[in-house]
Amino acid sequence: MTRRFVLLWVWVLCGIVQWAIPAPAAAARTILVFGDSLSAGYGLPRDKAWVSLLAERLKQNRIDYTVANASLSGETTLGGLGRINAALTRHKPDIVLIALGANDGLRGQSIDSMRSNLEGIVTACRKANSRVVLIGMRVPPNYGSAYVNKFHAVYGEIARRYQLPLVPFLLDGFAQERDWFQADGLHPAERAQPVILDTVWKTLATLLK
Repeated sequence: MTRRFVLLWVWVLCGIVQWAIPAPAAAARTILVFGDSLSAGYGLPRDKAWVSLLAERLKQNRIDYTVANASLSGETTLGGLGRINAALTRHKPDIVLIALGANDGLRGQSIDSMRSNLEGIVTACRKANSRVVLIGMRVPPNYGSAYVNKFHAVYGEIARRYQLPLVPFLLDGFAQERDWFQADGLHPAERAQPVILDTVWKTLATLLK
């Protein structure tokens, strides 16, 4: 067998081997939930919180996404702005669910500052090539109707400006039902978690097709 013939067979076999080895399976894409205690599952068994239910629904529907939860109890939009780049670097999400603002509202903080912080988070996500779903909140009427209305309007304004999918209100459907909340009256009880998931899913599902 000549040297040239041997080299030809080596080339052919290498070609066969390269063709026969299957490509590695694509890594699952990631959904990052970036919120406060309402998304961190405060006071609940971890597997009963709506973010865990989201991961389970994706699995049941064979939708190839993993869920990373970077929500933090007590978080404000300012705190979120300070954390978002590290979260994006760590999780490299394809989709980010931004669910912040409740603590800003409960503390009566500046609506203009809240808007600026949320816009900063959205901008950081876009720079990281992550799609964004903005999740709105409402606050009790403690600070008067003018503050309450301006607070909620911020989410729609940002969604329109940046052309984002919007979940109008995270607690839609049960916010007035006292027995759907834990003893503190602020954090949804276990029975409310599937409802929260359904509320988010209506908007999120459009990005998963």
